[in-house]
Amino acid sequence: MTTRIVDLRKGVLEKNDLLAQSLRAQFVRANTRVSNWVSSPGSGKTALLEALLTAALAQSVSAAALVGDCATDNDAKRLERSGAPVRQIVTESMCHLEADMIASYLDGWDLDTIDLLVIENVGNLVCPTAYDLGEDTRVALLSVTEGEDKPAKYPQLFHSADVVVITKTDIATAVEWDRLAAMAAIRAVNPTAPIIETSSRTGDGVLELLHMLLAPMPSNPSPQLQEAP
Repeated sequence: MTTRIVDLRKGVLEKNDLLAQSLRAQFVRANTRVSNWVSSPGSGKTALLEALLTAALAQSVSAAALVGDCATDNDAKRLERSGAPVRQIVTESMCHLEADMIASYLDGWDLDTIDLLVIENVGNLVCPTAYDLGEDTRVALLSVTEGEDKPAKYPQLFHSADVVVITKTDIATAVEWDRLAAMAAIRAVNPTAPIIETSSRTGDGVLELLHMLLAPMPSNPSPQLQEAP
């Protein structure tokens, strides 16, 4: 029984990876940067994504979002306030997004007109880590309210991240956030990924993150942005 379960999981992941490779090639042809945001529930990723989409449009950057949740379209409705095109993916209790979901929800969007596509994964620090969605950048988010040792508890996610984003820094003092301990925990599992400290309320780090996600692909310049303060 154990062997059959392992074989089935391997087959599912291989099928997902093949489709993800096809999606990635499609994104590269369209010169669309794609990031996959992974975090626990309540980390503030939807609030930060709303701030990022709003900032992108203000910078004349065409941005869009796909939002994954087990139920409801609440997050998509929140993100629509930014003015960016948003689509909700309801997974019906599935704890992660898969490449076939991304492919089906792209239908009707002209990727050639989208500079940045952000995929907000289902709130979970384990399951989404195993599934490639065709992204060029995996973003792991860590809130100051979650504890400094989250990277040690969930090393696979933080090790696989291209960028680590710390959220809710405006309340860091109130929750007695130990910044140095958190940085050490991140670096213990991922010595090289950029770490961006953000606040969706104050806007701190939002333009820096936008610049990071729009860093040019080989031979393809990114849209011009104003300098982050």
